[in-house]
Amino acid sequence: MTDLTMYQFEKALYEKGITRIAGVDEAGRGPLAGPVVAAAVILKKDAVLQYVDDSKKLSEKERELALIEIKEKALAIGIGISSVEEIDLINIYRASREAMLSAIKQLKVKPEYILTDAMPMEIDIPMDAIIKGDAKSVSIAAASIVAKTTRDAYMIEMDKLFPQYGFAKHKGYPTKEHIEALKTYGVTPIHRKTYQPVKEILAKDLFNYQE
Repeated sequence: MTDLTMYQFEKALYEKGITRIAGVDEAGRGPLAGPVVAAAVILKKDAVLQYVDDSKKLSEKERELALIEIKEKALAIGIGISSVEEIDLINIYRASREAMLSAIKQLKVKPEYILTDAMPMEIDIPMDAIIKGDAKSVSIAAASIVAKTTRDAYMIEMDKLFPQYGFAKHKGYPTKEHIEALKTYGVTPIHRKTYQPVKEILAKDLFNYQE
């Protein structure tokens, strides 16, 4: 059962007559490869979700169960993606924010209020940026699960294109296995070229090429 304290922000807004509350979060700031994916979720008023918790606390199987529940109890779900190219061009913080704004725009129901996981945004809708929001708000937790499962599914697909890198296992995060594969096989088109050690490997390859 989800911790009841995770409903505190939503309940306070319901009491003010605000019912269309969008929780917004992203997944994939830390990986060396793949996009950053954001989700916006508006849950039906007073929805209680049994499996939903901070996505980082859940196993892959638990996240899949939570995703089914979110789809059943959501009024609207929006997904936004910032590509590797965008991340390299404008930096990961700004790319994460752009993905979140895009996720909000994808909602088929316009939210009256937005709750984000510590991300302030310039938007014409009232909002709160809550520190560790994915552990404090059921709406943000739901968004974190949608974002994480969407991104993981993408990285599993990328594993089929680049099987030697182990993307299905580590999802692009800088594990020892991933870094060894980078050093052995080089940089793929889905690697973030402004991130270390990708940047270092590219510089070394360029130096060797020039020699």
